[in-house]
Amino acid sequence: MEKDIGKINKGEFQGSVTEIVVGIREYKGRVGIDIREFVTGEKYTGPTKKGLRIPADNFQEFKEMVNSIDEADLQPSEPSSEENLEQPADQETLDKKPAEDTPKEDSKEKEPDAEMPDY
Repeated sequence: MEKDIGKINKGEFQGSVTEIVVGIREYKGRVGIDIREFVTGEKYTGPTKKGLRIPADNFQEFKEMVNSIDEADLQPSEPSSEENLEQPADQETLDKKPAEDTPKEDSKEKEPDAEMPDY
């Protein structure tokens, strides 16, 4: 048995269109809900490994879980208090130069090796 329930456009990447397809599929004699990415491109069109299968025996439990999701749960949360904390004075970041008192690897300039040929 095969029946497509619906598709959601996920996006386009390097000329291939990816959709999330929900369907009812039979696999090895067992029926289940298949939620899988399908890709449409020049080189390949069809299902991908990215997906999951809900056995028919577990469908009611899965449906209850999905139905328990509240719209408010899907809204972005406000910035956490961690994002508003200032950087400790002694902690370096990639966007700042190291402190002057931080030892450098080698303060002497290295002379080029005279034996190396020029190319």
